[in-house]
Amino acid sequence: MSAAAEVRRTRVTSGDVSLAVCEQGDPAAPTVLLVHGYPDTHHVWDEVAEVLAADHHVVRYDVRGAGDSEAPANRAGYRLELLARDLFAVADAVSPGRPVHVVAHDWGSIQSWEAVTDPGAAARIASYTTMSGPCLDHMGFWLRRRMRRPSARHLRQLAVQGVHSWYIYLFHLPALAPAAWKLGLARRWGTVLRVFEGVTPRPGHPAATLASDAVRGIELYRANMRQRLRRPRRRPTEVPVQLVTLTKDSFVSPALSEGLEEWVPHLERRELPAGHWSALLNQAPELAALVRTFVAST
Repeated sequence: MSAAAEVRRTRVTSGDVSLAVCEQGDPAAPTVLLVHGYPDTHHVWDEVAEVLAADHHVVRYDVRGAGDSEAPANRAGYRLELLARDLFAVADAVSPGRPVHVVAHDWGSIQSWEAVTDPGAAARIASYTTMSGPCLDHMGFWLRRRMRRPSARHLRQLAVQGVHSWYIYLFHLPALAPAAWKLGLARRWGTVLRVFEGVTPRPGHPAATLASDAVRGIELYRANMRQRLRRPRRRPTEVPVQLVTLTKDSFVSPALSEGLEEWVPHLERRELPAGHWSALLNQAPELAALVRTFVAST
């Protein structure tokens, strides 16, 4: 087995949880830290990691409550500030003294924004590539401006994103969403991805832990969405950011990133003609190429 293909497993403690971490590639090469979303595990990055590990030190971890990582004891344990602390804990453990290049998707992106907009982030994060997950504070201001200035264009943007976000309303219903995962959605998740995004099941994805991961992960939404959207904080960053818009994404509309330059002065925009999950699972070489180019430039 080549050094790039070999996966080395370890654990990192962050607060009261232990996180399962995977590394591959040369530790002396630039470190790329891949952060997965909901309801995934680190396996959603398998193909991207394999491509990048040829010339990078690639690190993935199961976020708290998912896969082989421990789950917090209650909803408060899923707050964004704790998720950001997890990212920094992993980064410090796998790349001490050298900033990492973060690449994140879906809820991985949402929680990574919390780290990237930390006042000291530029010393610990060399660059950030984000897909399909906005900063909730930025989104809060985005919503406020459109509701205060309800032009036809703004109302159309609100309506489109509202349709894209149908599942968020579902996740705030006390029992319906957990029941859906437990009563069959988890077993059929591979079929859902195949039918709607043309994704075929891979070893490790969907994860065997999907049902429990998905039920626990609903707390990500309940612990953070309403609070941040109602009372957004000003969260600028000096970290260079690459925004990859997935043009066939069914959950995040392109309009949601409008005005992002206000918060991110070092912003590069790219597009990938892919769906929410197919970008990672079907188009790994194309996505890895975008990451590789951006990392080399920062």
